[in-house]
Formats: sequence, structure tokens, C-alpha cells
Amino acid sequence: MALSTSMSVAAAVLLVLAAAQPALGDPACYTAVFSFGDSLADTGNYGFVYPNDTSTPALNLPYGETFFNRSTGRFSNGRLIIDFIAEALELPFVRPYWSGQSAEDFARGANFAVGGATALSPDFFIENGAPLPNPDTVHLDMEMDWFPRPAQVAPHQGFRWYVSCTNMMSKSLFLVGEIGGNDYNGPLLSGVPFEKIRTLTPSVVAKISSTITELIALGAKTLLVPGNLPIGCIPGYLMTFNSDKVEDYEPETGCIHWMNEFSQYHNKLLVDELEKLRKLHPGVAIIYADYYGAAMEVFLSPEQFGEFRAF
Repeated sequence: MALSTSMSVAAAVLLVLAAAQPALGDPACYTAVFSFGDSLADTGNYGFVYPNDTSTPALNLPYGETFFNRSTGRFSNGRLIIDFIAEALELPFVRPYWSGQSAEDFARGANFAVGGATALSPDFFIENGAPLPNPDTVHLDMEMDWFPRPAQVAPHQGFRWYVSCTNMMSKSLFLVGEIGGNDYNGPLLSGVPFEKIRTLTPSVVAKISSTITELIALGAKTLLVPGNLPIGCIPGYLMTFNSDKVEDYEPETGCIHWMNEFSQYHNKLLVDELEKLRKLHPGVAIIYADYYGAAMEVFLSPEQFGEFRAF
């Protein structure tokens, strides 16, 4: 992920947050940040969840070299979007859930995102004829199982007490995603027919929706829900799905047209679902973060964003 892309998205998100919470005035009034998702939001859980996978690039340089001067488990050479958001809210970087030891470690929030995570469970993919390469893949239901609930026994019992007894939910920002990209990446790279993969999208969006609904039931009042990136611009996909047909590519960017159209399809279903949730929960701020649009700014005008590196 490029540093400039992260900054562009974070700046736009903060403007929306300020508008979504006029009663709070200053965005710094959020006391904590909680995050769910995949590698776009994982600040270090991957190494704890998969301790034997030492070859993962995020656990080694050059990941982390442009800001932390060491690898931190972030799938980036620098900071992630969530890091810029936390910094702008005058909060510390969001701690990975599995790195904490006590309730005090999570006084400013917790990150449950794990690199490679999916919205849907591996069992769902098996049942629908699109098995994932890794049957132990973390998914949204697992991340939600880690999240604190009253009277539930878990590794960080003190954290559960703290969240349930301090009205922390209503004063926190919840980042739900980006999630869903890996629901498509695994099948795409495993040779599952694209027509089959496209049928998964309503289920992916439904799982994101049910997760938001569960968080609202637990007391969340502000939720930020990112859409999918333009996957047709990802270097790995450009190599894997290389084509001799000019019409397969967008003339402005050179990105794969049909893959970007699929990302837009996912985002359209997600935006429509969020609108339904807003009507069901008028007292809750549910914000869509347009990661697709922010990333396309870079691909359309790279000279405006300085150095761009992808590992």
C-alpha cells in the first residue's frame, strides 16, 4: 500500500467523520478505535494468529521500513489507513488484539483485523464449490468472537469488563473493513470460474451487514465501512490475467476493466445495504469509505502523489 494513498483516504474519511458527528464537534472526541478486517487494517495480529508462518512478507523487511524502521506485521512498507485515522483523532496506533495483556492495553481501542481474513467462513466456500487455499483462514465471525461481550470468558477478560462497563462503545469509532477482497482473491487465484465468484458477492455483503448490526446491538454509534479497492489495478492480477485484447484494459489506467467493474459491483451492493441499515438505525452514523475512488486518484494521476511502491 502506498503511503500517499493512505493519506488521501484518511483525509477524506476524517472530513466525513466530522460531518457525521456534529454534536461532538472535534473528531478527537472519539475515545477509542476498534477495527475489523484483513491486511488493509491489520496492525500486527497475523504473526500471533499464524506463528508458524514466518515467511510472510509482512513479518520481514522491507515491510515497515519507511516509518517504523522494522517490520510490525503491517502489510505495508509504512503506515496503514487506520494509523492515519488514529493519529488524526489524537489517539495512539490501534493495538493488535492478540498483543495485549490487560484491560489497560485496550483503553484506546483494539484491532481484530488479520491479514488474509475473509468475510465468509471457509465452510461457506466449500459448501458453495469455491474452496479457499487456506482452510484455517480467519473470517469475520471469528473476529467478532474475539470482541468483548458482557459475562463472556475469553483471553482478555479484563478488557471485556472495561468495554461493557465504561460506555466505551458509544464513544468509539468502529472500522468494519475493508473486508471481502480475500473472499474473491482466493477463488480467483485458484481458478474458480468468475461467474461463480460473482454469485458470492450478495453473501459477502450480507455478512458485513450482519456484523454491523451486531455491533450496533452492542452499542456502537459510529461505524466506518470501506468498500473494495480497484482490484484490476493490482500488479499480481495484471500479471495473472494478462490479455492480448485491448478491450480488456481501461485506456486511462491500463487496469483490467472487467475486474474493476467487479469491484464496483461489490461496492454498489455494499452502498445499497448501508443505506438500508441507516434507515433501520437512524440514531447511528454509518459511513461509507470510498477506497475505490481514493485509489483511482493515484492510478489516474500518479505524478501528483510522489513515489509509489508496491511489494
